[in-house]
Amino acid sequence: MNDFLSRPSRRSVLTAAGAALVAGTAAACGSGSSSSHGSASETITLYNAQHPQTTDAMISAFTAQTGIKVRVVNDDEDVLTAQLEQEGSNSPADVFYTENSNWLQQLADRKMLATVDAATRAGIPKADSAIDGSWVGISARISALIYNPAKIGAADLPTTIAAMADRTYKGRLEIAPSETDFWPLVCSVARATGNAATLTWLNGLKTNAGAGDNVPDNETLSSDVNQGTTDFAVINHYYFYRLRAELGQNAMNAKLAYFAPGDPGFVRAISGAAILKSSKHQAAAQKFLAFMTAEAGQTVLAHGQSYEYPLRAGVSANVQLPPLSSYKTNSFDPADLGTGETAKTLLQQSGLM
Repeated sequence: MNDFLSRPSRRSVLTAAGAALVAGTAAACGSGSSSSHGSASETITLYNAQHPQTTDAMISAFTAQTGIKVRVVNDDEDVLTAQLEQEGSNSPADVFYTENSNWLQQLADRKMLATVDAATRAGIPKADSAIDGSWVGISARISALIYNPAKIGAADLPTTIAAMADRTYKGRLEIAPSETDFWPLVCSVARATGNAATLTWLNGLKTNAGAGDNVPDNETLSSDVNQGTTDFAVINHYYFYRLRAELGQNAMNAKLAYFAPGDPGFVRAISGAAILKSSKHQAAAQKFLAFMTAEAGQTVLAHGQSYEYPLRAGVSANVQLPPLSSYKTNSFDPADLGTGETAKTLLQQSGLM
């Protein structure tokens, strides 16, 4: 894994008791007394699968505004989802913040999430949150191709995600199947073509990637393309901007491209948050989600190093990014992309996991 704006180590296993980190201005690991109003003396526990840099900035601003401290447990979203399911009503978690909404939907399907306050949800477009109010969208990310022009011209790139499996591209791409950002793409292809065709497509990707069929994450994919280790890969847009911010424009060899309008590979994915039904700090947890979706929290997101798109109307994204409305993504909303288990099962059946 590369250094740039990393997230929790993939496949590392944490326990809530042994690996908790305190972020922002949090000073104590113990949870404070429960309150129906969310008092400044409270500490809530956040299971965080977003990039720590993004989350830490949000928490610092939240604690400065409310006095409520946040204890953070960092890990990958599939690991934390499994941990929450295992812990059940005994989980110490109050809030779960994920990179992709399908993990939240998985917990919603298991009736493990409380309803997010209507006022909080009202600040975010309805299509970017759960229909039943069980989770709320925080930011948007767009799937993209990162390519090295010295290895492949823009005109020779695949225009559809299906074409990545064509024999034309054998030995010219890498994939990161254990990267959970890849999983909404798998779900999108399955939604468009069915499971059987998706398995055929995954097998084609595996063949074309060869030794590059198990790259650990999008950070490595981006770095490999930039260094010319491979010709191209599929990532979320912000990895390109983060790498450029770290290396500087003069060290950037890679460029971004997008699939054809409406293609199953052209996905608008949602990073979201939810409150566990078992939380003993419901009011404080609701305050945290209200902050994340309010102008203050969304501005932290827009001005930080995340390069993701804030969802609240009136809060502009980083000036380096194209307008969110300029992307011609497919019409699937989060509910169409299923749960994390949907993609995981297909990837396991293909032998990529």
